[in-house]
Amino acid sequence: MNKYIVVNQPEKWNFSIDNITVISSQDYLTNPKFSLLKNARIFNLCKDYSYQSKGYYVSLLAEARGHLPIPTTKNIVDLKALKLVRIVSDEFDDVIQQSLKNIKSQDFTLSIYFGQNVAQKYKALSALFYKHFQVPFLRVNFNHTTKWNIQSIKAISEAEIPAEHISSVHEFANQYFAKKRYDTAKITNYNFDLAILVHPNDPAPPSNPRALKKFIEIAEKMNIYAEIIEPKDLSRLSSFDALFLRQSTEVNNEAYTFARKAQQEGIAIIDYPDAILKCCNKVYMAEALNNANISTPKTVIVHSNNRNSVLEQTGLPCVLKAPDSTFSFGVKKAKTKEEYNALVTEMLKESDLIIAQEFCPSDYDWRIGIIDNKPFYACKYYMAKGHWQIYNWKATDKNEQDGDADCLPIEDVPKNVIDIALKSAKLMGLGLYGIDIKVVDGKLMVIEINDNPNIDFGVEDAHYGDLVYTEILSAFKKRLE
Repeated sequence: MNKYIVVNQPEKWNFSIDNITVISSQDYLTNPKFSLLKNARIFNLCKDYSYQSKGYYVSLLAEARGHLPIPTTKNIVDLKALKLVRIVSDEFDDVIQQSLKNIKSQDFTLSIYFGQNVAQKYKALSALFYKHFQVPFLRVNFNHTTKWNIQSIKAISEAEIPAEHISSVHEFANQYFAKKRYDTAKITNYNFDLAILVHPNDPAPPSNPRALKKFIEIAEKMNIYAEIIEPKDLSRLSSFDALFLRQSTEVNNEAYTFARKAQQEGIAIIDYPDAILKCCNKVYMAEALNNANISTPKTVIVHSNNRNSVLEQTGLPCVLKAPDSTFSFGVKKAKTKEEYNALVTEMLKESDLIIAQEFCPSDYDWRIGIIDNKPFYACKYYMAKGHWQIYNWKATDKNEQDGDADCLPIEDVPKNVIDIALKSAKLMGLGLYGIDIKVVDGKLMVIEINDNPNIDFGVEDAHYGDLVYTEILSAFKKRLE
């Protein structure tokens, strides 16, 4: 294979390398003989790799011509991406801390030439950086706070090499260019980067840890880079292509802020801010379901002027819901008129409108999972032990806080249950929804349209397994396409 070193000004190139031709970037880009050349390896040592510079185009055209450039265009672009700094910080952390542990100052610069450093003790660390970034002359700046952190990674030109390093760089260059094979970057060429938002202290997380692990494992198989992020990571959101909300959603919490920022920046989202606004407000939901002629328990929007006539429609006991209640938080049952009055008085202090519904007891609720107007799992959620809801947050035994669940194939669910679930989901637009449905005396009633529904390992995936995760990740691919 023909080997070429491409630099901006060959006359100023100070290294003499046997069997390798040194040419100018201008010549490589414009001389027709190089566009017709076969079986060439191009060592791009231009002084600048910035977007649309000569250095950038050398690697770009080398790839177009079927040549093998070092660095590749992707290496050049990745060098400026926060994602790669993040990956390096995480993957190399042990090596970084061990290599730099004896440095007394708070700042340190590591210069890497052809994968090596002039100090032998930084050999392993330098090799790791080179394997990821494939840039011949690289400079990494570190800062120490509670530990060593990467501040910046940049390519440097030959002119920026300190005079005292030149002799070592000559030696590294000869070793490097004498190799028969060259390491290629280990980083997978992912289709896109997915952020999964999780709150570490979420009282009712929509996915348990094993489900989150499943999402990451299956994403990897689908060529998707997936990473758990937390509410403190809002500033990093723009470095991802897609956002998956796996913390409880409310209009006034971080989940909505993340979704809104993602929407503004054109990042693919599940779920959209509109879905959060609509599903998290029971007043909106009651109105929307009523207007669509979808059966629900008898429902009244309660306010200070009609509170005294509500029980005439709902009867007792009745269920009272705060507009933004989720996972059974903010949902109360009034058994007597006195309880009703006390609860309404308290709840109207927080919101001008609340919801009252007739109490419709059942052994279980259907939960139909819908992704972009397609049912993809079906569960029966049974009531918590000795309780009227599927969640009993007052239970002292955590094992009794929620009821059992059965997961069934879609084809075993009555068709009218699937139909009403799909009709309900369409009111909210495309997205991920869990439709809760009761069957009382043969009559179907929609109880809730949940955005951000549970996807728990061992529950919602109990029948379809990995396909549940694949369906959601595929929905992200469609959004990005």
